[in-house]
Amino acid sequence: MPEASASAVTVPASWRALAAALGGDALAAFPPEAFAAEVVIHRMLGHRQIIFNRPDAIRHILIENADNYRRPTPAVRVLRPIFGQGLFLSEGEEWHRQRRAVAPAFAPRALGVLARHVAAAAGPLIADLMARNGRPVDLVPLLQRLALDIIGAAVFSLEMARYVAALRGLVRHYARRLGRPSLFDHVLPPAMPTPRDLARRRFRRRWTALMADIIAERRKSGVGERRDLFDLLCTTGGFATADDERLIDQVATIVVAGHETTAAALFWSVYLLSQHPQQQERIAAEAGLLDLTPAGAAAAVPHLVHTRAVVDEVLRLYPPAFVIVRQAIAADVAGGVAVPAGSLVLIAPWVLHRHRLLWRDPDRFDPSRFAAGAPPPERFSYMPFGAGPRICIGAQFALTELVLMLAALVRAFHIELATPQAVRPKALVTLQPAKPPLFRLYGRAATAQSSERGALRQPLLAAG
Repeated sequence: MPEASASAVTVPASWRALAAALGGDALAAFPPEAFAAEVVIHRMLGHRQIIFNRPDAIRHILIENADNYRRPTPAVRVLRPIFGQGLFLSEGEEWHRQRRAVAPAFAPRALGVLARHVAAAAGPLIADLMARNGRPVDLVPLLQRLALDIIGAAVFSLEMARYVAALRGLVRHYARRLGRPSLFDHVLPPAMPTPRDLARRRFRRRWTALMADIIAERRKSGVGERRDLFDLLCTTGGFATADDERLIDQVATIVVAGHETTAAALFWSVYLLSQHPQQQERIAAEAGLLDLTPAGAAAAVPHLVHTRAVVDEVLRLYPPAFVIVRQAIAADVAGGVAVPAGSLVLIAPWVLHRHRLLWRDPDRFDPSRFAAGAPPPERFSYMPFGAGPRICIGAQFALTELVLMLAALVRAFHIELATPQAVRPKALVTLQPAKPPLFRLYGRAATAQSSERGALRQPLLAAG
């Protein structure tokens, strides 16, 4: 087997980085060399870790020899209580079966229904923000509630108000207390529960009970009319007669993945636009020509070209799913680099999207990278939704929601930071702000006469 090529860099293990990662700052595990080298090799907790930024190697791992790479035990320990045996964590033939069962719920014909739900949810949020009249506001909980409302309408045709507090409370608790691997998660064998595993089991009981309550309420209105994704799961996906735990796991996967990632991406979109008012004006001008009501939202999406470019650039700089971790089952060679059996392989969009060999001025916010007519990024250098067979099945749903919501918000408001502070990202379940800032949102009609606010101010901060 060949040795690592000359483009691979070996980095000594950093106990400081390990301590930071175990303490909840997963981004600290990526050494500075990872943003400049094609391959970085180091050891951590007895495992050889290989960070790949080479597109041909990523293609090999995620597509050409994907069956040789599985999720490592610590990752499964962390994710199993919240995703169960659903699509996100299933493997092999069971994954193929579930993917086929769930796919009809995410077919293109469902995007029009989703667009109507997004447009309907935007109205109350905009009215709430308009009533605040520029007073400082923490947008994080509002955007999380918005994303949950959209998921509730699209998946269940339910009002989620009665479930929001419990659901967000459980997700927050899990992300902050149980959602990162501990030292014991890494060193103890799978059959031996760690102290956090015991807490995760308690969480699992509360979590499945909440999902079961939501499903029970939805079932009261009947199944089979195909009004929402739940109907499609039950009628086309084959979950109508399945045991409840299987259905609970699929619903939990859709709810968590569908609202955590979009809410995070919406926050980073608003944060970056608050520093780039000229980009706000371009979105407002583009959206001002379109019908963003529930009746017209689906038809408007293809015309929101610049808004989509902004969303794509936000997902480059702040990909909610910041890392893909796999463990080699058998020895392999990826992009000319030896991958011994048992090695941990990291493909990190957080690193890949800011890599100096793959992007010009990688830390700068520049939506023109994704403008119409711009050369597309090299394949496997940009993957906010993953790649290969396990690419996120809800990617088009997320993009539709992000584009429509961003267009609606920016058409309604000039957005500013209440204080000019840089916001540090923190990698929990998704990429979240370590300390959410306060924003001021001024209705565009109210600020049309004001020269000191809004569109002509210069950016305050760099994107990174």
